[in-house]
Amino acid sequence: MVSGILYVDKPAGLTSRALDNAVQKLFHTKKVGHLGTLDPFATGLLIVAVNQGTKSLAYLPDEEKTYQATLFLGKKTSTGDPDGDEIETKEVPSLTKEKIEEALSSFLGASTQLPPMTSAIKKDGIALYELAHRGKTVERERRNIYIHDIRLLSYEGNILSFEATVSKGTYIRVLGEDIAEKLGTVGYLTSLRRVKVGDIRVEEAKPLDRIEESSLLDPSFAIALPHVEVDEAKEKDIRNGKAMSLDREEEKILFTRGGKALAVYKKKEKGLYLAERGLF
Repeated sequence: MVSGILYVDKPAGLTSRALDNAVQKLFHTKKVGHLGTLDPFATGLLIVAVNQGTKSLAYLPDEEKTYQATLFLGKKTSTGDPDGDEIETKEVPSLTKEKIEEALSSFLGASTQLPPMTSAIKKDGIALYELAHRGKTVERERRNIYIHDIRLLSYEGNILSFEATVSKGTYIRVLGEDIAEKLGTVGYLTSLRRVKVGDIRVEEAKPLDRIEESSLLDPSFAIALPHVEVDEAKEKDIRNGKAMSLDREEEKILFTRGGKALAVYKKKEKGLYLAERGLF
């Protein structure tokens, strides 16, 4: 049984779930999952796990992501992206590069954001986008977000392109609408591309039609925990879930054998680590 993780460059027009389904067919397995859903219109880096690789998803980098987006000013859609209906138009004021950069910089740091009704967040067990498709709008709680970096890439006519590095759970569609409002108009994203997840860049990813068995990577490549390589005897103990004695200070560590992930262990007390999850 093949296992591991994939760095896929998701194409536009495909849901993240549909991409999972394609990977299921490719590797003849139902055990496939992904890290951080991308909207259908979005492209870019999607980390997909296959078989035993799904056990590592909780340990992969997911707290910080970088996106490049194109914002069309003067029109607003029901979804904040090209898939929605046009619901508002508004004149675009005269803008300079300096004014746009000033507006963008105002979003830096901690703030809150109201998730869109077209998100996958669940309310009473039902995804918001499902409720939206039924014509329903429900009350949502604002979420804490953090904008680590945001910069202007280009501005011409009514089209503004920017790059933002944000915390997990930040909706770039909503950020785009907020930027437009800050500039005195309305707007929606015409394109969105995820270019980085943690330290993993989209340049390391492959298009879906080039994914094959050799594309599978061991999760140890992406797990940002201290790695401890063990010998054959210790590997057997780890596979049996035995406690391990180590003179280390880290809260969690990843045991590997031959560079392959074995298990994540968590410190119980000084010098003693207990198995948290086997990855084999």
